[in-house]
Amino acid sequence: MRYGYVRVSTREQNIDRQFSALVENKLAKENIFIDYVSGKDFDRIEYQKLLTTLKENDELVIKSIDRLGRNYDEILEQWQAITKKKKVNITVLDFPLLNTKNSNDNITGKLISDIVLQVLSYVAQFEREQIKQRQMEGIREAQKKGKKFGRPKLVVPNNLPDVIAQYTKKEITLREGANILGVSKSTFHNWIKNS
Repeated sequence: MRYGYVRVSTREQNIDRQFSALVENKLAKENIFIDYVSGKDFDRIEYQKLLTTLKENDELVIKSIDRLGRNYDEILEQWQAITKKKKVNITVLDFPLLNTKNSNDNITGKLISDIVLQVLSYVAQFEREQIKQRQMEGIREAQKKGKKFGRPKLVVPNNLPDVIAQYTKKEITLREGANILGVSKSTFHNWIKNS
């Protein structure tokens, strides 16, 4: 049986590119497992279902090698678990040299596939680390230029002491105080605690 796996980091990302590639490769839509989670978190419910579904001599089709894991070690671990323990063939659409289906009876093919896998896994992790480093450098540069990140600080209203006094005298409720100040109950509560 042939199965496919698609993973995107968030629900906002589009699965179409990966999904279409699998369907074009003649995979039945009902045999494609889809996760909408970050590879970084790796809590992949559909991937776990896929692993329990896969049987010996099945074929797993993925668009790219980084769908299997979030770093070098994880990709290698998943590859070994699928190909060696479960004896399932893997087809990587973006890199046919990795396809185990073509190299199972050929020791040279297995060697080449394993070497290429290790190189690609390393490159995938290196790229992720480079992206993270560039992002941090970009944030630092933006902060040097005065760019602020996160939610803007709330301006404390001038009438805060009066509203807190009314609240402590039980003249108004927490909700009423928050409404008067135009903030949430938790913000008003924090201001009371910190006053």
